[in-house]
Amino acid sequence: MKSDTENSNSVISSIDNKTVFKMRSFDHTLRSKLSQLTFGTSPAALTMMMTDWSMHLASSPDKQLELATKAQKHCLSWCNFAVNSALDTETEKPILPEKGDHRFLSQGWSKPGYAALEQAFLLTQDFWDSATTDVRGMSKSHDSALTFMTRQMLDAIAPSNFPMTNPEIVERSVKESGTNFLRGAISLKDDVEKAAAQQKPKPTKIPGRDVAATPGKVVYRNHLVELIQYDPVTEKVQAEPILIVPAWIMKYYILDLSPENSMVRYLVEQGFTVFMISWRNPDADDAELSMADYLRLGPMASIDYISKSAGAKKIHTTGYCLGGTLLSIAAAAIARDDDMRLASITLFAAQTDFSEAGELMLFINESQVAFLEDIMAEQGYLDAEQMLSAFQMMRSNDLVWSRMIRSYLLGEQSGDMNDLMSWNADGTRMPARMHSEYLRQLFLNNNLANGHYKVDGHPVFLRDIRCPIFAVGTETDHIAPWKSVFKIHDLTRSDVTFALTSGGHNAGVISEPGHKHRHFRLHTSKDKDHALPPEEWLEKSQQIDGSWWPAWIEWLTAHSSAEVPPPKIKGDFAPAPGNYVMME
Repeated sequence: MKSDTENSNSVISSIDNKTVFKMRSFDHTLRSKLSQLTFGTSPAALTMMMTDWSMHLASSPDKQLELATKAQKHCLSWCNFAVNSALDTETEKPILPEKGDHRFLSQGWSKPGYAALEQAFLLTQDFWDSATTDVRGMSKSHDSALTFMTRQMLDAIAPSNFPMTNPEIVERSVKESGTNFLRGAISLKDDVEKAAAQQKPKPTKIPGRDVAATPGKVVYRNHLVELIQYDPVTEKVQAEPILIVPAWIMKYYILDLSPENSMVRYLVEQGFTVFMISWRNPDADDAELSMADYLRLGPMASIDYISKSAGAKKIHTTGYCLGGTLLSIAAAAIARDDDMRLASITLFAAQTDFSEAGELMLFINESQVAFLEDIMAEQGYLDAEQMLSAFQMMRSNDLVWSRMIRSYLLGEQSGDMNDLMSWNADGTRMPARMHSEYLRQLFLNNNLANGHYKVDGHPVFLRDIRCPIFAVGTETDHIAPWKSVFKIHDLTRSDVTFALTSGGHNAGVISEPGHKHRHFRLHTSKDKDHALPPEEWLEKSQQIDGSWWPAWIEWLTAHSSAEVPPPKIKGDFAPAPGNYVMME
């Protein structure tokens, strides 16, 4: 029997464990509430960043002198420009807006007063870029993040955002006797009421009617995915079907929008059997779904089904964004196990090495991830709106301030959503455990590129992959920068055909034939060839006008074995687009 002392220690231990559990639960709740005030940003991360910058700048007299000299030079340049501009003397602007900055395109910004305001803002922006960059001793991550945050604060007070300092707004107001402000006030009132009622933007394009309308059937279903097989439209098809693994951060039908820009329809018309994964929209009950679950129930289960039901010995696989990352993990695991079922791998704007993962990395550090974990512990998931705010901050001029100017100050109606806008409003959630594992294992620790990512308890290595790869990067991608996507060349022992397309993360991929003002660069690097850095690849690659889709079809056909009669569709759970895509 236990002594009184042992019983007492057991009771104390039990009480201590309960206290710790309650305190941790309180921590989660407190930080979750705090996130509502900080828009999901960790205050500790911001404080560490500001401390790092201020302490190192204070101990860098050379940097201080450099900044003082730049401030003086900018001040004199601005004064000289302002005086000459006021006297109507032709003079060169001290600084020009950066490429892609559309705030000052209106002719009104060339008038003396407005031109002076524009130059004052751009010179101030240039000064603070220098002040927050290359401070000796400051960590690289804090350097980039502080420069980004400073830009966001300056963008909020840009002269283009205010009625009296934006010539386009002044001109519109005079022309319309101020009725533009009345329309803007009505729009603002509607938006505030919707925000207060927590009403999210509703997509205007209906899946199955306007978008996601390519005929097909759901042939397989588990808790996490519906697998859609699309109806053939050609008498013969390539023997190897295509499995598409889209990102689970949004609905799959970005690859099956309207008939004229649907990648799925295009592939079917080119004589391919196409299978598409449609992810379930998880809720709080799915909080414990893991990356392993997404791998097992997603690409792995789909590959197994296609191999058995369609009788395909080999399968072309395609992954988009996060789906491409997951597909790469699956391919590495399949290669590790000497499984030869993959005929090829195509990756659309998908990263496998996260060491240079673009502006999204500015939001990813230990403090921020811990903060997000507390938010998700309270909810069970990360909501689409919480993810969208981070993406909007990357392009705040285009996605935030420009919209506010157009809607509230110029009084312009937003009009109907196009396909991409409607799809973007059809958001999904991310299960707490999966999203935490994804951020920690891939973004923070870069386990996949380093050979530390485990599947079924054993590490997988991308260099085990031998099948040919077609990788697509986009020129203006803020989420998966093309030089980061390009790293697939260094990680595998495969022949890699890389296409660099015009456009951003979505528009660069959805680039159907006939789309105006499109171009791409293309080059194949054999495994036996010497490695090329991205800059040399640019010089060596061939630039081609038009859509990259036909080049991809040619590549897929070259890596297919033969044409055969279309396989029969054996399962029939529901007609495409299925049920999961309808889940809100």
